Amino acid sequence: MDKAGSDELPLVRPHRTGLVGPLLVHLARRIRAETDCELEAFNLRARHVVALTLLRTLGEQSQASLAETLRMNSVNVVGLLNELEAAGLIQRRRFPQDRRRHTVAISTTGIHRLAKVEEALADAEARVLAALDADQLASFQQLLQIATATATTDAEEPIAAAAARKPRNPAARRKH
Repeated sequence: MDKAGSDELPLVRPHRTGLVGPLLVHLARRIRAETDCELEAFNLRARHVVALTLLRTLGEQSQASLAETLRMNSVNVVGLLNELEAAGLIQRRRFPQDRRRHTVAISTTGIHRLAKVEEALADAEARVLAALDADQLASFQQLLQIATATATTDAEEPIAAAAARKPRNPAARRKH
């Protein structure tokens, strides 16, 4: 998608005041469109950046541990790691205690590439959030950090909670 395409996303204004979800989804889509364009230049996708960031932050990991952290099945993680290894962005080593298992670490090339990617992604975010001044942007970041810190880290929990709720009847709500 070209940069003009990201401007063509529809503006979302919720009918009901106080709903931030549709606005966050719209903002996320705009950021995703911009960042996808940037990542194409590096021949990477978001999942590559997430894996590289985790490896840089956590250090060398077993493939199984990385799969668990990424919440991906082992087959998909192997495919992801094959792509990163082919690009020279990670290194895999045999696990010392069990030669059938591997550990994974970000390579020096991966560290340098990730730094360049992060600069490009920061530029993309700045384009999308250009309407905010420095104070507004700082407040927005702080509010997002607070909101995400209190959000559950277990992806199954909200799904189970939603499934347990009875379907809402909009007509019944209007009667009150």
